[in-house]
Amino acid sequence: MNFLYFDPGLGAMIIQGLVAFAAGILLFSKGVMYKIKGVFGLNKEEDDDYDSIDIDETDDDVKSNR
Repeated sequence: MNFLYFDPGLGAMIIQGLVAFAAGILLFSKGVMYKIKGVFGLNKEEDDDYDSIDIDETDDDVKSNR
């Protein structure tokens, strides 16, 4: 008869694999749901709270600096 021996390292490896599997499923399903919602137009568009850093110069500002 063969007896199986599970050391603590193997138990930690099994737990790590289960956690990684659960995290992978969660992230994969979020991406899939985002794409499905995008097809049906259900994604919420987020407004950009940051202003543009580009400075719009008018012709008057350019002429006065010369």
